Amino acid sequence: MVEPAKVKRQEVRMLNRKPLEVTGVLNVESFDSEEFLLETECGFLMIKGQNLHIKNLSLDQGLVAIEGYVNELAYLDTNSQGKTKGFLGKLFK
Repeated sequence: MVEPAKVKRQEVRMLNRKPLEVTGVLNVESFDSEEFLLETECGFLMIKGQNLHIKNLSLDQGLVAIEGYVNELAYLDTNSQGKTKGFLGKLFK
């Protein structure tokens, strides 16, 4: 019997650009007070802002809650190697 493919599901909730909750998180690749990089079921998600910090982290449940002021949310397109390679290249220099 063949198992059905797992459906990718991700939820991003934010109220007034401050508390942010993300589900479907597989790993926290990097973080500091101005930028988070999360590996999610839907790709890499970059979060930029000010005074960012983790309020709650449960990789077993795939949940990350971040406090601080969010300026930008962006998925990094792994198919366009230029942006992703450049961004990840900066992380691992």
